[in-house]
Amino acid sequence: MQFDTVLLPTRRPRMMAQQLWHDRTINDYLDACVAACPEQLALTAVQVDGGQSKRFTYRELAQMADRIAVGLARLGVGKNDVVACQLPNWWQFTLMYLACSRIGAVMNPLMHIFRERELSFMLKHGEAKVMVAPQTFRGFDFEKMLTELQPSLPDLQHLVIIGGAGSNSFEALLSTPEWEKEADAQDILTRSRPAPDDVTQLIYTSGTTGEPKGVMQTANTLMSNIVPYAERMRLDAEAVVLMASPMAHQTGFMYGLMMPIMLKASAVLQDVWEPKTAAALIEQEQVTFTMASTPFLTDLARTVAEQKQAGGQGVPTLRTFLCAGAPIPGPLVEQARAALGAKIVSAWGMTENGAVTTTELSDDDERAINTDGRPLPGVEVKVVDADGQPLPTGEAGRLLLRSCSNFGGYLKRPQLNATDADDWFDTGDLARIDERGYIRITGRSKDVIIRGGENIPVVEIESLLYKHPAVSLAAVVAYPDERLGERACAVIVPKAGQHIDLDEVRRFMQEQKVAIQYVPERVIVQEAMPATPSGKIQKFKLRQAIEELVRNTPA
Repeated sequence: MQFDTVLLPTRRPRMMAQQLWHDRTINDYLDACVAACPEQLALTAVQVDGGQSKRFTYRELAQMADRIAVGLARLGVGKNDVVACQLPNWWQFTLMYLACSRIGAVMNPLMHIFRERELSFMLKHGEAKVMVAPQTFRGFDFEKMLTELQPSLPDLQHLVIIGGAGSNSFEALLSTPEWEKEADAQDILTRSRPAPDDVTQLIYTSGTTGEPKGVMQTANTLMSNIVPYAERMRLDAEAVVLMASPMAHQTGFMYGLMMPIMLKASAVLQDVWEPKTAAALIEQEQVTFTMASTPFLTDLARTVAEQKQAGGQGVPTLRTFLCAGAPIPGPLVEQARAALGAKIVSAWGMTENGAVTTTELSDDDERAINTDGRPLPGVEVKVVDADGQPLPTGEAGRLLLRSCSNFGGYLKRPQLNATDADDWFDTGDLARIDERGYIRITGRSKDVIIRGGENIPVVEIESLLYKHPAVSLAAVVAYPDERLGERACAVIVPKAGQHIDLDEVRRFMQEQKVAIQYVPERVIVQEAMPATPSGKIQKFKLRQAIEELVRNTPA
């Protein structure tokens, strides 16, 4: 694969001069852990449904990474080849990234909610050579889906199935043979190690173009964010990080996989969100830090409060819960502080950058309720009007940022990079900045719905709705939800004499092989759409009407 990271070469001199890029890769950090603390617990991975757990010391982690790396090389994987992984938060996820990094391959993490429609585009666009997935997870047969999909993917040479019984099993191909002891293993493990500016991660994000965009990240871009993030959160080698947010998102990947290794700390992975299990893990593993979206905080605070009322001790080791993805309601901060005894930190970020802003541990709780934090070191932000002119303090406008952690570009789509000659990236969000430099996201200029931290590709869902024979006009808009922040509502004008409802929309979307989280959860049928004189649908009016409807007739 040829990667067109056109945003990086001109940025490098400034990043190095300002000491914002560290010119290290995850290999350097893992090797340092093995040298300094080989027997320290590095990783604990828990599978909720089956109750299994697996632990690795840093020595064992590095040994397994080497084993899998040589196994991948035996499958023909080399430098800049893409290895796609559609995995939950299992130990294999962490090891696959470390193994890819040993041989210069690029990991493409894919959310386990994706189905044929999403995967057929991403795997083809990213030219994935190997795909790693569970045989089954949460009752879904991934092996069957991918086996049927493979013939349409010319670059996909190998399916590797975790838990499979055949010759293509992860265990048979990668994790069981002692590949690291083969005569040529050391040559394989050293000859193609990536440089800090080589692409190390290809991750897809939903936007307004109707198709996902492949975000290219390097060790320098990712780690230039993680270092100041950990410093602001006062995290060090004593930290125990719980990651229940999906590692196929940047949240899990950067702060649950990479950050603990960079700190010589310990990570605890939870594959299915279940708040009682999370509370038990925090207590058992003495977790000190976690990061997730608002619904996770809501669930954990409620569960721990109930346990404390019943005589439990709560989660005394948990010091910080960093919450991102949606504004944190004031009452929730108060409830969570009382139940968890932890500092609640508000943050905002993007797949293209990682965390951009966070509140400080020393801030009053009011900052977490009313702002999304202030920029991390190495990040500049500004709010501009439609013509690109800076706006006064407190006035809302387009949010631009210039960051050491800004991505290298969108794979094969440099025309969408939204980055000017001075390195300012247009986030697509609307925000205001207060007199202390804290931002508040006030809306989105881009047409995306964020449901529990997961972006819903609005344009793609609307395009599918238009394929339904009963649909004349369709618009997908957000409506507020106390737990998930937003959910999706489809507003539909049917063709004359035709009928459509929520059940039919669900059936049709299932037929189109759409991820269930993307399917609208309300359908409103009406005779006409509010529109501009030019005929453009006025979505803001739809949102206002739906919010009023939700308040009066909750689902």
